[in-house]
Amino acid sequence: RARLLTTSVIINLLISKCSKIHLCIIMVSKRSVDSKAQQERQKQQMARGLPKQKPIAGVKQVIVVASGKGGVGKSTTAVNLALALMANDQSKSAGLLDVDVYGPSVPRLMNLKGNPELSDDNRMVPLTNYGVPCMSMGFLVEDASPIVWRGLMVMSAVERLLRQVDWGSLDYLVVDMPPGTGDVQLSVTQNIPIAGAVIVSTPQDIALLDAHRGAEMFKKVNVPVLGLVQNMSVFQCPNCQHQTHIFGSDGARQLADTLGISFLGESRRFRPEVMMV
Repeated sequence: RARLLTTSVIINLLISKCSKIHLCIIMVSKRSVDSKAQQERQKQQMARGLPKQKPIAGVKQVIVVASGKGGVGKSTTAVNLALALMANDQSKSAGLLDVDVYGPSVPRLMNLKGNPELSDDNRMVPLTNYGVPCMSMGFLVEDASPIVWRGLMVMSAVERLLRQVDWGSLDYLVVDMPPGTGDVQLSVTQNIPIAGAVIVSTPQDIALLDAHRGAEMFKKVNVPVLGLVQNMSVFQCPNCQHQTHIFGSDGARQLADTLGISFLGESRRFRPEVMMV
């Protein structure tokens, strides 16, 4: 009898514990569902607050060239990319848009000066050299004039560069982005559809750290990262032709492997005569 009583008590305890465990599972599942629903509502609310992406008139695909750190050869890479796209397929057309408001480099790199004319519909007509139509803030201000603007004025200038330029018909528009991951980058990525981003870096640790941040930013805003370019890989002495990796070697290649993106290539020689040009 004692044994039967003990067995009965044990069974009742097990049933009670199983009921509590089942209740806990239900509560955890409900919390998980509630959490997912809340995250979905937050995404919808954020999406409602973002501007709707609108293509640039006449442009089929936009490729942005970016870097986390300034001075790594981003603008040079953007210029070479636009020229290479046309050289690779002469039936294709490419344009170059410089949205680096504070430090525009495209006018000097493309050997262009002057103010853009206005079309019949009051849009700016790009200046052209080497067959590449170009637009930059550098065409709208004097060479030595500093652009001392707050955020709202910068955003207004970027909006004008994106929407008030008569590009005609382009297969590719290469956008030279400013360094960093700030307002301009967000404004560009949220306002226009982008086919992909190219990240430029030197093999130096600090530059690679910022390039990593730049790549992560593009992933967060759902812009495909096409790959990583390593610039200033090797210094070649003009006297003895000896090559030295002054910034280190293979840093960008290793970062590309870490991020799971393509390593697009590197500049093999960093020469003084190129710097003077």
